[in-house]
Amino acid sequence: MSKKTGLDIGDVRIGVAVSDLLGLIANPRETYTRQTPKKDAEYFKSFVEREGIDEMVLGLPVNMDGTSGERVKIVRAYGDMLQENIPGIKISYMDERLTTVQAERSLIASDMRRDKRKQVIDQVAACIILQSHLDKLSRR
Repeated sequence: MSKKTGLDIGDVRIGVAVSDLLGLIANPRETYTRQTPKKDAEYFKSFVEREGIDEMVLGLPVNMDGTSGERVKIVRAYGDMLQENIPGIKISYMDERLTTVQAERSLIASDMRRDKRKQVIDQVAACIILQSHLDKLSRR
């Protein structure tokens, strides 16, 4: 069995979540600070190899009305870059509408301080993206 990773891609940071080996539960892992495309590709190639990842699920920032905007093009281009640089990886996309809002509400409900929330919100959003994908797979 292999694990899957979820990515919440922002302009500066990327939230990262990883599934368990059974592909049932997503766990927040880290917040990666973006660098150059080459360094990002090297980092995620190493991450995939180290963690035994077979699929990367990228959050797709679809507009609230369901249309695709400029952010969708940026995320898809990032996915293409990962696909080109990580041999054999499967790249999937998951609608991420309101995941950051959901992550923020969850962290507030857990009584986490604002400064701490800022450090982990991208990871939690990635976790929500990945868990949605895992849940969709389990319903098949």
